[in-house]
Amino acid sequence: MWPVHADHLGMYGDVDISLDTFPYAGTTTTCESLYMGVPCVTLAGACHAHNVGVSLLTSIGLDKQWIAHSENEYVNLAVQAGKNVHALSKLRKGLRQQMLSSPLCDAESFVTDLEACYSQLWKRHVNTSKVTSVQGSEETNQTD
Repeated sequence: MWPVHADHLGMYGDVDISLDTFPYAGTTTTCESLYMGVPCVTLAGACHAHNVGVSLLTSIGLDKQWIAHSENEYVNLAVQAGKNVHALSKLRKGLRQQMLSSPLCDAESFVTDLEACYSQLWKRHVNTSKVTSVQGSEETNQTD
């Protein structure tokens, strides 16, 4: 690891809770925060750019008390999490392992699911091409 990168990640040791940006949610910084054991409060929004944090937190099981649905709730969640030092400390100690054992970091299952999706798309394409090809042949035969 590059020294500058290690210094950067090391700074998370001085952070208790991270606050996801909005309206455009973080991705890399949210993942870094979670990996370094720092939970993140995020604000759900109306489109993908607003909901990256929601996806990340949901995939690691932090969807209950870390996702806000209004700006007021966002502030309240952060304040309440900061007040419960015991629960925060307990969460932080296991957060990296929670993340690493979650679907977010399960590359093998992700690739298997992605390959299955590609296979389904390919089969659909082939079947659609056959139907189009047969229909085109029938039309050609009718005009002869």
